[in-house]
Amino acid sequence: MPDNNELDDVSAMRLTFQHFSLIDYSVFVIMLAMCGGIGIYFGFVKRQSSTQEYLMGGRNMKLVPVCFSLVASYISGISLLGTPTELYLYGTAYVFTLIGALIVSILITRTFIPVFHELQLTSAYEYLELRFDKRLRVFGSVLFSVYLMAWLPIVIYVPALAFNQVTGVNIHIVSPIVCLVCIFYTCVGGLKAVVWTDVIQTIVMIGAMILVIIKGTIIVGGVGEVFNKSWVTSRIEFPSISFDLTERHSIWSVSIGSTFYWIGNIAVNQSMLQRFLALPDLKMSIRAVWGFLCGVFFIAIICAYSGLLAYARYYECDPLNSKLALAKDQLLPLLVMDVLGEWKGMPGIFVAGVFSAALSSLSTGLNSMAAVVLEDFWKPFFRKLSRRETQILVRAVVVILGCICVGLVFVVEKLGSVLQLTMSLSSASMGPLAGIFLMGLFLPFIDSVSALSGGIVGLTSAWWVAAQSQLAQARGHLTFEEKERYTFNCTYTFSPPLEREPLELEVPFLYRISYLWFTAFGCTLTVVVACLVSLRSSARKQYDHRLFAPFLRAWVLTKNEVDQMDLKSISR
Repeated sequence: MPDNNELDDVSAMRLTFQHFSLIDYSVFVIMLAMCGGIGIYFGFVKRQSSTQEYLMGGRNMKLVPVCFSLVASYISGISLLGTPTELYLYGTAYVFTLIGALIVSILITRTFIPVFHELQLTSAYEYLELRFDKRLRVFGSVLFSVYLMAWLPIVIYVPALAFNQVTGVNIHIVSPIVCLVCIFYTCVGGLKAVVWTDVIQTIVMIGAMILVIIKGTIIVGGVGEVFNKSWVTSRIEFPSISFDLTERHSIWSVSIGSTFYWIGNIAVNQSMLQRFLALPDLKMSIRAVWGFLCGVFFIAIICAYSGLLAYARYYECDPLNSKLALAKDQLLPLLVMDVLGEWKGMPGIFVAGVFSAALSSLSTGLNSMAAVVLEDFWKPFFRKLSRRETQILVRAVVVILGCICVGLVFVVEKLGSVLQLTMSLSSASMGPLAGIFLMGLFLPFIDSVSALSGGIVGLTSAWWVAAQSQLAQARGHLTFEEKERYTFNCTYTFSPPLEREPLELEVPFLYRISYLWFTAFGCTLTVVVACLVSLRSSARKQYDHRLFAPFLRAWVLTKNEVDQMDLKSISR
């Protein structure tokens, strides 16, 4: 190890990674220009004649671009930066949450997609009015809107912050510019522009990750060396088989818990369902589910491997303990600048890739919010609009909400430790919503009062548990054991991290449950409360059998006939 007197300080070393050449900026600008060009093409050259075409692509979209779009919008900049860090700190158990994705894909291809496709819905929450009443439709739409407006600014902020601190790209300059380009092409081009820009963004995103993996693997000495270093520190591991709900990644939380998580983020999420329903027939929608699953598997494996690669690269000198990386989300950007920095243009491609992930999530969110505002907040309560007025309304929603998101990015910057709390609360919102949809499809005896009561109790409880859990983590009362990291051969000087005294404060069991159980908790509580409320006497109601899962429809038809016969006998 070199003499400490000859070594640079960590702050000087950090500055050596903050270089972004003119070529890098050019690559980034070209990506934005291509996205804007697609918006111009679909907005002015291939003009869309109807609102259905603007919001749903005329229900005639092609399968492959829709699959790309689904993957791009789901894999946000948060997950692109967060997944490698997760494996670097905690090991490979997280990867097994893909089990939940597989289970949910089977579930929605047999229940959600067939029902929604047959009903020809534009907004997923229209189903709640058909199955229950208008109150549930508004409840679902408001939940989704709150979730989205809390999540979208964070989706932009997290990658912008990471690259600002590692490459020197100013967050106050890059975030508004990137967001405004996104608002432009989403506003003028509609769903078709969103889908085709997602195709480009997915290719850039995957290409950037593969570049880092190939070059990084060569530098550390091959794939065998990557896995060997992770193996000796127990990073390569299966989830435990413990039944303890506080275990961060047990086999039960990564399978059962993550199944509820994926239901909340795919099956009842307007952003995802809108693309599934934009395809011309049920068969293609089902194929899109499997295409999406394959894409998510592929990107998750790439991101996971890059986390193990980062550990192999920094095996002898951990950048987190040495403060070379000031925040955990900077780990992958640091690796990029370390591995690709000497190749001009390559860091630019990676920045474009991460912002592509953010842009695709933002554009999809804005387009789906336009559909929700029109279908769930305007049509049920206000006068019918002309075609011209409708087009103005949906575009205005995209522009106004997009500008709000730009403004909220700067609010998010001031949140500090509240950032993780905001993300947890928005995720907790999807549990009760998933519960209401599941009751609608599978429990014919649940009426609107029961469902609404369950939803309110489930939402408040899920928010409370998520908030208390995050506050306990922020205060240092709740911590998770990280894998071993070393700093025995650093080529720069740094101050050793201060050893914190563990806080002797017992956190209640419910607040210590794994984050993967939050959605399941909200969903389960919603269903239980609704079932209890449904025990009260209520008027019998005839339901359209198409509102239920296909395997229940024969039973619903039979029950409707029996109820009609009972009513006739009573009237006599």
